[in-house]
This record gives sequence, structure tokens and C-alpha cells, in this order.
Amino acid sequence: MDFKLEKTDSGSNARAGEITTNHGKIKTPIFMPVGTAGAVKAIHIRDVKEDTKAQIILGNTYHLYLRPGMEVIELAGGLHKFNGWDKPILTDSGGYQVYSLSATRKLTDEGVLFQSHIDGSRHLFTPERVMDIERTIGADIMMAFDECTPYPCDYDYAKSSMELTHRWLDRCVTHFNNTEGKYGYKQALFPIVQGSTYSDLRKKSAEIIASYNADGNAIGGLSVGEPHEVMYEQTDLVCGILPKDKPRYLMGVGTPANILESIALGVDMFDCVMPTRNGRNGMLFTSEGIINIKNLKWQKDFSPIDTNGLSFVDAQYTKAYLRHLFAAKEILGGMIASLHNLRFYLWLVDEARNHILAGDFSFWKNVMIKKLTTRL
Repeated sequence: MDFKLEKTDSGSNARAGEITTNHGKIKTPIFMPVGTAGAVKAIHIRDVKEDTKAQIILGNTYHLYLRPGMEVIELAGGLHKFNGWDKPILTDSGGYQVYSLSATRKLTDEGVLFQSHIDGSRHLFTPERVMDIERTIGADIMMAFDECTPYPCDYDYAKSSMELTHRWLDRCVTHFNNTEGKYGYKQALFPIVQGSTYSDLRKKSAEIIASYNADGNAIGGLSVGEPHEVMYEQTDLVCGILPKDKPRYLMGVGTPANILESIALGVDMFDCVMPTRNGRNGMLFTSEGIINIKNLKWQKDFSPIDTNGLSFVDAQYTKAYLRHLFAAKEILGGMIASLHNLRFYLWLVDEARNHILAGDFSFWKNVMIKKLTTRL
């Protein structure tokens, strides 16, 4: 994997760059649609490619390991062949799922023993096992196995969790370096900065992660309930330490406003389930603000979903029709809304990139933030 930094905004730390992988190039800043089980929910792979203009999607190590299982994925020739996505893929490590399964897992220095949410069967994830799983999935970018701390958590827990993540990282890197990809192309490994909301821990973790000189670096353990101002503060701190010549990935973030603010701090890569999850529930993100399409006010509004016409979706369907679909509980409603939201997110980061290159990102961002946080 290669990263080329093209320009940094004069009024902020926002960056425009380009990541090159064996499955194609990724223009940054970039938003990555979440394809948890090998599919972006309610959206055809063809539409993810052609309409949202996504350049990379995510797969989830925990979910793909449980279903369909690594035997099926390997027989298919990896996730790219299995789901028909021929562009880059990033896999998380399962650390966040382990965090969310706290009631049914046992955490030790060796790894995590957990129960499947599907059938209750027991499984052990170790750093080495996770590297093997991500090798089998065939992701272009693999994430190191980490523990995501909850918010809030006390200092001692955050410190011991961070140190465990660092010990696991050593094992991940060793095993990654001692193995090869299974499908004839190179894979990259990103370590993850942890440390909860404690600045001294974040600083220490970022320094340790930076010392590995990995192809890229991730910031984890944020957007888990802490105030946005705290998330920005910790992100700013970490971005000031992580190397400038490597991409920075802020995991699980977030709202459109969160993304623009974090781009201004120096983040290059984002993912979040919000565009599709909120879309399925009738919340639309647009260039003028947020719409709850279920509200009665849209019943006779025959204007496009977004007046800027960000995709064929907006031109083809009106607010009134989309509201009707939700009222009638038609599956198509959630599909259209999810597709629109993803297209909007990809449009937003593309516009951010254009304004970084043009030299007026900070002014544009401040105008957009006001619109993006307005309820229409």
C-alpha cells in the first residue's frame, strides 16, 4: 500500500491524498460504507459502485467469521470474489464487537473467549487468529486486534486496556510479518490508538503506534458516547503525533458534521453505519439539513430529496413519494433513503477534498456545518 499526500489546507490540518492498493486507488478524505456481513445493508453492490461512488467498503471480521465462515470465504477466493466488489476492502478486527459483547465474553492476555450471538457457541479470538481470519477474508487493509474501552471508564481500566492493546499489537505484527496473503496480492496492517478520553494515555498510545511505521494508523475507542468536543480534542492530539506521510483512520465516525470537523483535524478515512441505519428509519442527510421523511410536512412535497440533485435517486423520487413508501412500510423506502444517504456522505467527502485542493476548505466547512446540523 502506498499513500501520497497531495495538499494540506492552509487554514486547518485538512489533507487531500491518495492511497494506492492492489484493488485500486482511494482519493482521501474518504468515507467507507460499512458492509458488515459482506453487504452494505439494503443496497445492491452495483449501486454501491455506480451510484454512491464508493472507493472502498468495510467487512466485519467477527460477523464474517461466524457466518458464512472462513471455509466458505476461502473457497470463494476471498471476500472480493464472494460479494463481487472489485475495489479495496478494509476489515476491522472484531475488537468493537468484543466490546459490545461484554456480557458474554471473557478477556485475558491470551485473547477473548466469547459466545456467538447467533447460536451461543464459544470461540476464541487471539491476535494471531484474527490475523489469520483477516488474511482469509482478503482485505486490502487489515486492522490489528484491540480492546475498545467503554465510555465512561476509569483511568486504571483505560490504562490496562491500552497496554493490553499494545501487547496484542506486538503479536499481530509478528504474525502478520510471518504470513502471506492467500490470493496473490499484498495486504496492509493498521495498528489502533487507544487510551479512552485520557490525554496522557492517548499521547503515549499514539507515540507507540507511530513507532511501528505501519502503512497507516487508526484511532479507535472514540465515538462511543463521549461528548463531541472530547472526541475532537483527543483526535486533534493524536493526529499531531501520528506520522504525516501515512493515512489516518478515525473509526466509527460519524455524523456529517463530525466528519467535516475531523477532516479539519487531519483525519483521512472514516466509516459509520449511520447513513444506512438512519436511512432505514427515515432520516435523510441533505446539503441543506436533516429531514425526517416520516413527518406529515413532506406528504405533498414533490421536490427532489436533495435540491442539489446529488444522485439519480434525488431526481427520480420526490419527498412525497418517499414518505408514502415509509407510511406504507414498503421495503423500497429504506433502500432509497439508505442509497441517498450513502451518496450524500460520499459527495460530502469529495467536496471536502475539492475545497482542500482549492484552498478554501475552512471557509466552506464553516458554512456547511451550519446547514448539516439544521433540522428541516
